[in-house]
Amino acid sequence: MPTTKSPALYPRHAADRIRTALADTPVVLVNGPRQCGKTTLVRQLLGGDRSYVTLDDASTLDAAIHDPTGFVRGLDRAVIDEVQRAPALLHAIKQSVDNDRRAGRFLLTGSANLMTLPKVTESLAGRMEIVTLLPLAHAEITGKVPTFLETAFASRIVEPGDSPQGDRLLRTVLAGGYPEMLRRNDAGRRAAWARDYLIAIVQRDIREAADIDRLDKMPRLLRILAHHTGQLINFSQLAGQIGLDDKTARKYISTLEQIYIVSRLAPWSHNRLQRLVKTPKLHFLDSGLLAQLLGATTERIALDRKIFGPLLETFVYTELVKQMGWQDFASEIFHYRDKDQDEIDFIIERPTGDLIAIEVKASATVSSADFRGLRKLAAATGDAFKLGIVAYDSDRIVPFGRRLFAAPVACLWST
Repeated sequence: MPTTKSPALYPRHAADRIRTALADTPVVLVNGPRQCGKTTLVRQLLGGDRSYVTLDDASTLDAAIHDPTGFVRGLDRAVIDEVQRAPALLHAIKQSVDNDRRAGRFLLTGSANLMTLPKVTESLAGRMEIVTLLPLAHAEITGKVPTFLETAFASRIVEPGDSPQGDRLLRTVLAGGYPEMLRRNDAGRRAAWARDYLIAIVQRDIREAADIDRLDKMPRLLRILAHHTGQLINFSQLAGQIGLDDKTARKYISTLEQIYIVSRLAPWSHNRLQRLVKTPKLHFLDSGLLAQLLGATTERIALDRKIFGPLLETFVYTELVKQMGWQDFASEIFHYRDKDQDEIDFIIERPTGDLIAIEVKASATVSSADFRGLRKLAAATGDAFKLGIVAYDSDRIVPFGRRLFAAPVACLWST
């Protein structure tokens, strides 16, 4: 089970990116799901160095909506919390920074992806840097600075330190990364928090993010999506299960993406592999929240181990996405699947074309057959293929060929 120290004390590895951006960019936006620790991080970084306003305050929100220009005129070197609640502020901020381009003038936080809102990209292009903050990574919980990605792109694998296995790994995955869930050692208390969180998300954040006609369908949709995490998205099938049409289901899922509950994972493509499946997969962005939607507990998983596979895959996905956000180099993450049913859970690719690939297996044993997709990818991409691993429930690294390893999940957060 993760440590229970105060979440305010957990180091956030995005902090350096925020500091750097504030030193040379007029507007910095820290974007991420509600309750992931954005406000705590911002206050830790800045202390009392600048004014702080939150649009969760009704009077402040009213002023921002009805007179955005006047609202911004009275601010300088300010933090504006939950800025997505008054999108018109962004145009007023653009006007302000066009007149005064000093770095670090506005630090914004938002619980919805503002880049999906109309005209936002145009309004603040070249004026704003975006830092995405997701729930805590396991490396942050354990106070480590992982080197997994840098080492993997150098065709090496880091040795795991303390490597949770079996029940310890299971409890780590079930806890997820939301600070308030980590405060609660009792599984029932975590479940209660997650239920309240999801109710609040449906009643406020989803309502504010989009014009949803059938809000009553959203809890049912969330539960259905939980059972489809890590699978190819079939919008017609999902829509049919809750009595919606395909177009409406797409809109609802896009809204859940906008508020950082789920994420679409694009398929990887390559001109030397012509028979690839081009359908995206869906993943939740926190394994703890997913576990609560599935009703997954240590007791249930002890009776039915198949439940653990999608949870572990989601956990690995979120760990990779968080680490990619800390890197100085740009990279993208994809999945691989072809018409022969060979697949790889995750491919991370740099702009140079170099790539690493990770398959996830919720088992303590690995066989040569588990590397079939990785071998196919390595053969097709040649020197661009830097490393392929099957991440599994163990503490041993086992070589399975050139640049291919079975590796403990714990390698993801090793230094």
